Amino acid sequence: MSVGTEITYDGDSMSPDKGWEEVLNEGWDRGTVVEEASRFPELKFQVETEQRPHKVSFYIEKTKSSEVINALSKQLEERQLDVKIIYSGGIDLDILPQGAGKGQALAYLLKKFNSEGKSPQNTLVCGDSGNDAELFSVADVYGVMVGNAQEELLQWYEENAKGNPKVILAHERCAAGIIQAMQHFNLDPNVSPRDIVGLSQTGAKYFLLGHEIVEFHLLCERWRRAEVEDSNEIFQWFKSAIDPKCSLLHPWGVEENLFTGIDVLRQCYGDQKGKQFRIWIDRIRPLKISSDIWLVRFDKWELIEQERRCCCTTALLKVKPDAPNSLSWIHIHETWLDGCGSRTNLCCSI
Repeated sequence: MSVGTEITYDGDSMSPDKGWEEVLNEGWDRGTVVEEASRFPELKFQVETEQRPHKVSFYIEKTKSSEVINALSKQLEERQLDVKIIYSGGIDLDILPQGAGKGQALAYLLKKFNSEGKSPQNTLVCGDSGNDAELFSVADVYGVMVGNAQEELLQWYEENAKGNPKVILAHERCAAGIIQAMQHFNLDPNVSPRDIVGLSQTGAKYFLLGHEIVEFHLLCERWRRAEVEDSNEIFQWFKSAIDPKCSLLHPWGVEENLFTGIDVLRQCYGDQKGKQFRIWIDRIRPLKISSDIWLVRFDKWELIEQERRCCCTTALLKVKPDAPNSLSWIHIHETWLDGCGSRTNLCCSI
């Protein structure tokens, strides 16, 4: 939506990067851009939610776009404005500061992370429309254009990136195209926990908070649907991932020791077999609070037949090398998301 004109951090707080804002302020005059663009009746303003301090967005028919872009560019240049015009999707026209764009925003972030000693091991950029093209020109990144990419991006690929071994055109669509690229470039891990049959064998090499949280709850789902074997091995997997003093505060206010309370789950084996029962995790936000402890917030959704419910969950996990994913749960606090609570308290809810 911002086409690289906004960089924000810290999850829910969405704190803006002030340094990036200063970069974009140079030579930018939004009022003048709006004034000049308003002289073209072919340009129709997009809704207010699509506008940004450093982005002015319009709709324009494809047959009229080339002529209008050329004329508008000349007028903005005469007003001594250094801007860029991006046309994508056969209808969307965005006017940005010359230094803006998804590619420049990524380059800025990589440079910033490098200066702070936080260089990412690998970076994969993904795109499906013309305003994503700049991403694939950033040095030292992998790139994928997904199978449902639009015409203007496919044309850019043919003209600029077809011979680049770090950029591929996926045959899979949407997120499946991204997974295809992760497999192609060997960017581990590239398999969702939901696609793994059996228990995780990743170990400490893939110390990933998100993977542990998803895998733990997914195994709970499969246990209750009888999609895994009722065995001591699987049940001990649960036990080894939980600290003996781990406390669980349920959304209905009852607190229990999860290490001992997990025994109740064993009695629930197969209680949802053949039923519409799913658990999924959304919006994982981790924060490292000490050398070996992470505070993680996430939303846990459950579907039981026609009822959906969601818990806003805060958990503490501690590094433990001999645990399944090198992490041990030490505290869980759940509260109902407004309007998404359960009408009953469940004996088998984790």
